[in-house]
Amino acid sequence: MQKTICEIFKQFGSFLTADAVICAGGLTVFGVWLIRTSLGRKALADSAPRGNNMPLYTPFIPLFIWLGSVSAASLITGELLPELGDWQSALLDQIILCIGGIAAIAVTIFLAKRTFAEELKGFGLNLKTIHKDFFVAALNLFSVWPLVLLTIILTMHVGQLIWGPDYHLQQHDELKLIKTYSQLPVRILIILTAATIAPVFEEMLFRGLFQTIIRTFLIRRQRFRIEPDPILQAEVEMERPAQNEQVSAETSNMAWPAIVISSILFAMVHSNFGHWPALFVLAVCLGYSYEKSGSLLRPIFIHSFFNTASILATIYSA
Repeated sequence: MQKTICEIFKQFGSFLTADAVICAGGLTVFGVWLIRTSLGRKALADSAPRGNNMPLYTPFIPLFIWLGSVSAASLITGELLPELGDWQSALLDQIILCIGGIAAIAVTIFLAKRTFAEELKGFGLNLKTIHKDFFVAALNLFSVWPLVLLTIILTMHVGQLIWGPDYHLQQHDELKLIKTYSQLPVRILIILTAATIAPVFEEMLFRGLFQTIIRTFLIRRQRFRIEPDPILQAEVEMERPAQNEQVSAETSNMAWPAIVISSILFAMVHSNFGHWPALFVLAVCLGYSYEKSGSLLRPIFIHSFFNTASILATIYSA
């Protein structure tokens, strides 16, 4: 009898891996969130839109600076320094990525100061909330991690059904470089880019600019559709004063559509389409955390934690 009990505990322990515990805990937190928010419908009911006067083209300015400067610098250095070895070329590419990312971040901050009602605070950059955002970001990533893993598994399964059993998801380019080159300068710059510069810039761009301007556009469009005729507006407001509350309630719900659209854009700018479903799931979490907290630091931390975990897993398995 005692032997049987020991065997049962051993079998149970074989299933009780760290990954299983993390996934079970994350799913529990996510389930509680679903119950408390009526499947997410009430989660952003009190999320106020961020005041801004951005033209529709504003988010494309730092995006083109990032893509254009990095591409141009890579072409120029490739022509001027063709004799570099493989790892030196990889190191130079990372330096260019870092400098281009910093330049794009600076431009984004400048645009945010000029176009948001409360400048950087309205943009979501408030250092007073950094300690709270750090810990809540870890909890947010903990809750969405199982969904990201499940999406990856489903993507691989669908890919194998379509393209055959040899189909597999390719690693991100930065993770490939870490596995390929063991030189410390290359790895340091890859970690710097992936864990700090990329999360900061991408969250400023896709959550701070794109998501905000998409939500603003949808709100203006909805208000234009549901507001009464201007000639009869005064009379309608006197007869139906509750209409203003209805307008406010409906427009406040534009947070979720903005999150979904910006998440699709975020996924599609990444070159490997096999990663798009998982990146979309992660991006929805990033967008939700921004709208819920009003702080851009929270999605930056989530993004950084996710990238750092991927890098450490790659280094550990190399």
